[in-house]
This record gives sequence, structure tokens and C-alpha cells, in this order.
Amino acid sequence: MSAEGEHHYLSGLDLTGRRVVVVGAGTVAQRRLPRLVRAGARVEVVAPEATPAVEAMAEAGEVTWTRRGYADGDLADAWYVVSAASDPEVNDAVGAEAERRRVFCVRSDDAPRGSAVTPAVAEHDGLLVGTLAGRQPRRSAAVRDAILEALQSGVVDEHAEAPAAGVALVGGGPGAHDLITVRGRRMLAKADVVITDRLAPRELLDDLGAHVEVIDASKIPYGRAASQDVINAALVEHARAGRFVVRLKGGDPYVFGRGFEEVLACAEAGVPVTVVPGITSAFAAPAAADVPVTHRGVVHETVVVSGHVAPDDESSLVDWAALGRMRGTIVLMMGVQRAEAFADVLVRNGRPADTPVAAIQEGTTDNQRTARGTLATIGDVMRREDIRPPAIIVIGPVVGLGS
Repeated sequence: MSAEGEHHYLSGLDLTGRRVVVVGAGTVAQRRLPRLVRAGARVEVVAPEATPAVEAMAEAGEVTWTRRGYADGDLADAWYVVSAASDPEVNDAVGAEAERRRVFCVRSDDAPRGSAVTPAVAEHDGLLVGTLAGRQPRRSAAVRDAILEALQSGVVDEHAEAPAAGVALVGGGPGAHDLITVRGRRMLAKADVVITDRLAPRELLDDLGAHVEVIDASKIPYGRAASQDVINAALVEHARAGRFVVRLKGGDPYVFGRGFEEVLACAEAGVPVTVVPGITSAFAAPAAADVPVTHRGVVHETVVVSGHVAPDDESSLVDWAALGRMRGTIVLMMGVQRAEAFADVLVRNGRPADTPVAAIQEGTTDNQRTARGTLATIGDVMRREDIRPPAIIVIGPVVGLGS
């Protein structure tokens, strides 16, 4: 895509195994190098100094770093050149040599004087999208981002190759619809069937095509354990019928989300399954409420704990005595109903009663609310503030940092 008056010719270069020279190792080079490396180019960086990120790439063997200034002849046998030196005279010399050797050269300091320009680029499911808008890089980036968003949402690319039958276990994130990962959004755009529940971002369902069958797992009858069996069976049944099934879950599938049970069920049935991690509400909800779960000099440990059973329940696998002795952060999930009991057992096992506590309801969404107290008061505070599930309870000195 190009703007009126744009005279460049867009072309895809196969740089695999071919020598590419990057002159300069500052922030511009740092931005350009990853894509060149990913394209398979044999990249040589020529610069007396480098940013820590570029130096790390050299130490990892991703690029070769010639630690000196540019010298005439450095472009011999090069297929492509990026001139990103801080000195315009160096870029002039690099451009002149590239012209003599008939090697395409990108000038980072003065794009029109180069023989090539770098488009705004994005990748989506095997597509490489590049946009050029003359001397308007912000416009190029904006158009690129709009195209990418449309591709991710399934608005365009309707004729893309249909995915193979199988299951994708997708973490939808902590609640806000725009906190799902790019890969997760891409899986949703491919779905024939989506099996979701009440903790998954609801707004994402509105973007699905009319042909997509949506199954609300939270409305499946039977008890808790039985309903999981039914969900597992539905995943297998639809995949075996030749459909691509997305199991959309809140947070991350493997953080108290029963995700691995569903993976095992698919594997036992011979159904291909892929897992797309998600942002867990255990860390996202506190962050949205200005509660850091770690902070230098304050805590060196964070423990995520399930509160779906009482601390004295014989089925509990939590060592509450050990948690009472620790000094770091406890992130309690599914603990609203028994918050007071959890606070009491921590105090009995050594936690100070005045330890700060925050309960964040529906974190990252428009309905987010936060109630603050201490281990001694949090039960009363949550009742007074009418804190209801889903909510994350954070316990520890980090809670007091932002209050």
C-alpha cells in the first residue's frame, strides 16, 4: 500500500543465509536487527560501540559484531545494507559504497537518499503486511496497525485457508477484552466452535462470525466435577466432527483454570490441541489496582494460592502454616467466600494482624472495585464494600506501597 506520489517498488527479499551489513549499533539498529535475524540473514554489525541489547545479540551469536568504525570495503559481498550510524558523513560514505556495488541501502538518517526504505511491517498467520506512505512513517504505522487489527478480528481474510480440526486452549486474559494475546485473538478468528465460560472476556464473542457456534460452559448442568467431564467431551466431539474448537478461558489456562485436564482429555482422544497462554488475573488485577506483587527491597517472594476450599478442609493442599511464616506476597484466588477464615489462619501462624490486604473485584474491567484493609479487618471491609467474585485478594507489605 502506498501514498499518492510514492514511487517505491515493494518486493519481498529472501535473505536466508545472505550477508546483510548494518552500520551502527544504536537504538535504530536495535529496532531493525530482530526482523533481519528472523528472516535468516547472516547479519554483520559494524560499529565501535553498541547498545546493551545489540551487544547481547552478538554474545548470543545471532549477529556478528565487528567492533570498529565503518571502512570502505565493508559492503563487499553484501546483499542488503542498513546504514544507521550517528554520523551523517559515515552514512554518506556507506551510501556511496552501496551505490558503487549496486547493493540496496536503507538510510536511517535521510531516507530519500537511500536506495531502499523500510516499510511498516506486521505478521499475521503466514501473512507479511508492509505499508509505505512516502515520508509519513506515522501514517504507515497507523495503516499497518489497522490492517493487523482487522486480520486478528477476522473482519478481513475470509478466504484464508481453513484451520485443521482440533482444539486451541486460549487464555482470554484477566477480563478486559483488549488484554487477550495476539495469538489468542488469531485463534478466535479461525474458530468454528467457541466453548467459553463466565470468566472469559464477554466482548470478544461479539466479534465472532455468524457461523461460529458459541457454547456457554457455565450453563452446562450437573455438578462441578461432572460439568468438566461434559466440557471435555464437547471439545473432543466437535473436533472429531472436523471443526476447529477454541476453548476460551479467563486468565491463563494453567493457573487454576483446569486447562491441563482439558489437554489430557484431548490427548487421550487423539485430538490435536494447542495451548495459548494468557495474562493471569493473579498479577494483572493487582497491577490494575496499583498493587505491585513484588517490589525491590520489600519482598523477594510471591505465592499464588487457591482459596476454593477452607483452610481446615481435609482436601486442602495448601501449607497455611508455612504461608503464615513467610514475609512476601500472597495472591489469593477464589477466596472471597472464605476471606476471613484465610486471614485468621495466617495470623494464627505468625502473620502480623496489621498486614495490609487488598481485594480487587473484576480487575481490568469497567466494573473494577478495590477494598483495602488488614488481616484483622479485611473480612468486615469486604462485607461492607460488598466485594463479590471474581476477585483477587493480595496480602503483604506491597499492598501498603500505593495506599
